[in-house]
Parts: sequence; structure tokens; C-alpha cells
Amino acid sequence: MHVPERPGPAPLANPRSDRVKAVRRLSGRSARVREGRFAVEGPQAVREAVAGPGVIALYVTDDAADRHAAILDAARARGVDPVPVTDEVMAAMTDTVTPQGLLAVCRLVDVPLADVVARRPRLVAVLAHVRDPGNAGTVIRAADAAGADAVVLTDASVDVHNPKCVRSTAGSLFHLPVVTGVPLADAVAALRTAGLTVYAADGAGDLDLDVLLDAAEDSRRAGTAPDVSGGLAGPVAWVFGNEAWGLPEADRALADGVVRVPVHGQAESLNLGTAATVCLYAAARAHRPL
Repeated sequence: MHVPERPGPAPLANPRSDRVKAVRRLSGRSARVREGRFAVEGPQAVREAVAGPGVIALYVTDDAADRHAAILDAARARGVDPVPVTDEVMAAMTDTVTPQGLLAVCRLVDVPLADVVARRPRLVAVLAHVRDPGNAGTVIRAADAAGADAVVLTDASVDVHNPKCVRSTAGSLFHLPVVTGVPLADAVAALRTAGLTVYAADGAGDLDLDVLLDAAEDSRRAGTAPDVSGGLAGPVAWVFGNEAWGLPEADRALADGVVRVPVHGQAESLNLGTAATVCLYAAARAHRPL
């Protein structure tokens, strides 16, 4: 005898329900801190989120469920049953103008700085006074791509769980440890104690990145220990400053050296994301085995 399939749960349909409002409130920092969770939107970021243990809930529209069945299966494998919602509910939950039909609620990703330094990192990005969430997310994505061991956002920087920052990381937020809320001086001291050379990236730096990279590769080939002028061959932490006004003198003074990215054309300067990418990849290149 044919047994009909049991229908799935009815979709969450009331955009004014308490559950929907609770998710929407996560767009604000105070709610994220109070609840210890944040929202992740879109298939790319949600795919990376459900690959780890931090997902608490997953909401999905019918159309997105058809297009992203593998993401739903990954969530179920983590013990998270996707909750079907209508398009209206998804729009009420999300921070974007055109929602893509998937939203995950996750635990905050912040890890202690002590845990990072205990792992003896070789490449770390430090964001000091970086206020724009899109730029912060771009640097996290670049750090992930360059193989960095961690990213540190100081107490003067944007909240990494800001929805725009989360989107800008394109899932990289879930690939490497992220430390938040640490004073810059404390971060620099801890990283230096862990054996990292600390460089501040600044257009007015007295050290040239190309020269540093050449010196690092020469020291690797010769088997000699790098010094401050050739320290890319060893463990490195890069400090990146504010998008508009860079690093103040007091912050630059904390570093072992201040490095400029050479501009060979007529561009006045590089934006934060581009400069950070160049610096991080320079260190990654210096760390490659010969």
C-alpha cells in the first residue's frame, strides 16, 4: 500500500512574530553582545558557517532550499534542522535589500588572544582603528587567502559581527581565529613576546616592502636569522590603520618598523584592503619553503 510522504513543517509566516524580531535585532551590536550570537546571510557565508560547530539555527525559503540542498544537509549533519520561512519573513529578518533566502544564527566567533599566541603563529593581521565594516571584512578575507594564522581587531575597530563585515568576509570569518576588543598595545606586546616581528603598514614608512621581501629571501637562502630590516622571513604581525588617516604616531611607535608599499605609478595611495593584501602576501611569499 502506498504511504504518502509526511509534509514538512509549515513555514514561519508571520514577519511580526517574536522569533523573527529576535533575529532582526541581531543587526544591532547590543543585541549581539547580550545574546552571544550573530546573523549570517547568503549561501556562501552560510555554507562556511554550517561547516563548523557554531550554528544555532538556520532559516531558509522554499526557493533557496531547492537551490542549496547541500547546505541544508550539512546543517542537519550538525544537528540543526532548517526552519522554512516565507519570503516576507526572510526579508524581515535580514539586513540586505535583496535577501538570498538563507540566514544562519551563529555563536560569536571571538577567541582569546592567549589562545592565538599559544599556537605560535607565523602570520597575523592586526586591525587598529579600522571603522568601516566592509574594509575590515575585506582584510579578513585577504588574511585567510594569504594563509594567515589569525586576525586581531583592536578595541577601537569595528565589531567583526556587524552584518556588512560578515558579508564582506565571504565566509573567511569561519576559517581562521579572530580576536576582538584588545587594546593595540596589548596585542603588539603579546605577539612580540610570541616571537613575531611587528610591522606597521603606512604610506610614509621608512622601510620599503620590496626591499624587505628581497632581504627576507636572501636571508632564507643564506640560512641566516632575519633582523628588523629583513624580518619577513620570520613570524610577522602586520598592523593596519584607519581607512582615512592611517596610523597615528603613537601606534606606529609600537611597531618594530614602519613599512610602505611602493607605488610605482601615479596613484596617490592604495586603499586599506589592497595594501593589506599586498603586505600579507609578501609575508606569505617570504615564508614559502625554498
